[in-house]
Parts: sequence; C-alpha cells; structure tokens
Amino acid sequence: MYASGMDSARETGGMPSAVLIPVQFVWPHGGKQVFLTGSFSRWYERVPMSQLEGCPNVFQVVWRLPPGYHQYKFLVDGELRHDERQPFTTSEYGIVNTLLLATEMPCTSPSNYMQLSPEMPSTSSSNMEVDNNAFCTKVRITDVPLIQPMTRISEEDIKASLLHISLFLSTHTAYELLPESGKVVALDVDLPVKQAFHILFEQGIPTAPLWDFCKGQFVGVLSALDFILILRELGNHGSNLTEEELETHTISAWKEGKAYLNRQIDGNGRPIPRNLIHAGPYDNLKDVALKILQNGVATVPVIHSSSEDGSFPQLLHLASLSGVLKCICRYFRHCSGSLPILQLPICAIRVGTWVPKIGEPNNHRPVAMLRHSATLSSALNLLVEARVSSIPIVDDNDSLLDVYCRSDITALAKDKAYTHINLNQMTIQEALQLGQDSYSSYEMRSQRCQMCLPSDSLHRVIERLANPGVRRLVIVEAGSKRIEGIISLSDIFRFLLG
Repeated sequence: MYASGMDSARETGGMPSAVLIPVQFVWPHGGKQVFLTGSFSRWYERVPMSQLEGCPNVFQVVWRLPPGYHQYKFLVDGELRHDERQPFTTSEYGIVNTLLLATEMPCTSPSNYMQLSPEMPSTSSSNMEVDNNAFCTKVRITDVPLIQPMTRISEEDIKASLLHISLFLSTHTAYELLPESGKVVALDVDLPVKQAFHILFEQGIPTAPLWDFCKGQFVGVLSALDFILILRELGNHGSNLTEEELETHTISAWKEGKAYLNRQIDGNGRPIPRNLIHAGPYDNLKDVALKILQNGVATVPVIHSSSEDGSFPQLLHLASLSGVLKCICRYFRHCSGSLPILQLPICAIRVGTWVPKIGEPNNHRPVAMLRHSATLSSALNLLVEARVSSIPIVDDNDSLLDVYCRSDITALAKDKAYTHINLNQMTIQEALQLGQDSYSSYEMRSQRCQMCLPSDSLHRVIERLANPGVRRLVIVEAGSKRIEGIISLSDIFRFLLG
C-alpha cells in the first residue's frame, strides 16, 4: 500500500438594525433544554429556545440576522447537534447547518426556520407571537418547507448565471481542490484482489489509484464497481465465494481480463490499452469536470509529474465532482446574487431523472429502485446495468426506506462475509443489516439516505451535493417520502456546463 500526504468577528457587528431580518429557527427533534448557537454569536453565546405549546418535541426562537451566509448548530441537552434535513456543511466546528440570507426574501424557507418579513415590527425573541397550532401542525404532519411565490427569472439571467459558473471553472485549477492536509491511498497493481478488498474496507474508501512499480507510474484505478463485477463473476454458479478464488486474482490479472471483455482488441488479439484518466494540479476545473463526465468515472487522480529530475510522479488528490461543486459554493457564497438561477426550484428546471406523472409521456430512462426483499444479486446487477452509484430501496408504496450504494459492497469484507454468503439468496435487507455496523467514515459522512423535495431550490440541492460522499439526492414527495426522482452530481454538471 502506498500513501502520500500533504501536510469571526460577530457578523452582526456594525450592521445597522434597519437591515436585520427576523428569522425563526426551529428544532423539531425533541429534548429537555435546547439552545441556538452559531457564527452570528461567535459560537460563544447560547440563545435559549422555547418549547411550542402543544408540541413537546418542537423548540423555536426568533433571532435577527443581517443578510449573508451564517452557520449554526443546536445545543440539545448539552450535546451539539445539527438538523440533517436542512442544508449543512463541514467546517472547523464540525458538521453545521447553513443559512444564506438574502436582502430579498427567497422563494422557499427550510422547515427548521421560518424567514419572517423584514417589514414586520421589531420585537424581542422572547415575545414574538406565532400561530403555534398552525405551525405545530406543519412541523408534525407535513414537515415540509413553507412555499412562497416563486421569483420569475428571465432567460438572460439564466444564461448569465451559467456564463459566470463556466468562467469560474475555466479560470480556476485543480490545485484548489487539494485539502490543507490529508492522505491519498494507492494500491500495488500486483496485490491479490482479496487483499485490496480488505484494504479498501479497512481504510474506509471506495476507490484507490493503482501503482505499477515496474513501470514507475500510476496505471489505473480500482473501485467498488470492480469488486461488484468480481463477485458477480465468481458467484455466477450460485456457489459461495472462497478466499482461494479471490487469492488467485491479482489486480493486474483482473484488469487484463476485464480489458478483453470491455475494450477494443488489436489485430493480434491483444487489448488496446486505455490510458489512465488523470489530471494535473494546474488543469482548470472545467476540464476536470468534463473528464469525469465524459469517461463515466467517479474520480480522477490529480498527479504531479516532473520528467526533469526523473522522480516518481506524485499522487496529490482524487478529484471528484463534489469537490468541484464545493469550490463553486465557496466562491459564490457571498455573491450569490450574481447567480439568480440558484433561486429556481429543481422541479422548474427538471434536472435529474423524474418519475413521470400520470398522463405524462415517459421519454426518459426509469428511476432504478428495488424492494427490501429483492436479492443482493439483483441489486448488484442493477448497479452495473443501470450505471448508477446507488439504488433507492422502497416499500410497496414506493416510499423511500434506505439506499444501497456501490461502496456498500466493501462491507462483505468484514469477517470475510463473502466466504459464506450466496448472492442469489441474500436479500438487500440482510445485506444492509450486515453492513450497518461496518460503515466506514466515508459512508458515515455520506449520511446514506440523502433526500430533497421538488420545491427545493437549486442552491440548496447544490449545497447538499457538495458534501463529501454525497453523489445523489432522492427527490421525495413531502410527508409520504414517495420517490419522485433522483438528481445526481452528473446531472448538475451536465446542466451547468450545457
């Protein structure tokens, strides 16, 4: 195994009270004592939240904030927590919820706060009157955003927004994707598949570049999809998978065998080698995103190679669309007004794959989904054939229960589970149960069931997809969680890049 590493003032201060906007924050998940804290209070002040009458699990407070970007968390019974159903990101304070407060009211307000009219009379947070019964009903029964009239956006504004994003991507480089510190794991191409399988599981990573010592260069990438293909091939006869079978397959042997199946063959019957898809640190972000999209891969290694001194190439990072999206969010965080397209709800854009409504023509590929009782074999087949990274698991009403991801396959490495399972007999429910105590840090960050509503703004969807490990959001109907569609990172970038 090869590894390389690279080693606020109060936001309301000085802001005229006339531009402070009352914002209602809501914690609907229970507790005995709840406080609000955030960047607007330097993370030191704790704002007490009051319990709504008739709603013992709902706490609220109204706080006046200036326009801009804010981060916040809830202190629930002494434990700092965030609301997973609202926009969140990772900062120096861990996972925090985020709020972008414009000078004009946005078209939607997330369910964990209600953005009140700026023209309303100024009142203290302790005596702000709200319709408790109506609000409690909304939180308890629907738990959905409070929809306001949608702002109309002209075609010129949409084109200007896309031009701004394209210009940003063309003038910034992959070097900006590199974290301040971290590690990148690479595997020797001559490792047995079994050992590689265990390394990915133990390291909590879904993919790793491959290093060939003989050639002195990186030659490919091993991913969770490779293990799915291997397990399908070895389990075709319905027998249990043995360690000996995986031991006889080295990564290089697997890749060469796969080449005969999936690549063009030359006149001598040998596969035409496919060059490693990679990027340099000074390639622009638009080229990096296009490489990922056009080649249908999840990541591309960022490699610094210098032929002048004859040194080995350096593996700096694994670039992904979520990393590029995070750069976009960071760059436009305080000037989102230049991107009016972000205000549009995704149902208006129709980006992604949608379940057709009754009477609508079905001109698109169907949304891939399975029941809990389906076999693991059927899930693996669907992941490969539909070319998706995850499959929603639904009940008989097509309501979302869970998600089975490509990277879940690494859970079979725990206690060598692959030696005593049958892919055609194990159900998805059993496979998820097997892996629930084995989710790596990568999968924990992905938060598994990531959802959004058709009314969510493009800005909110982009913020969610910019989180590490999140590759797709399941679009669900408010309340029932009935699946209405799926929106992926690839969908977003195909829309942004035209």
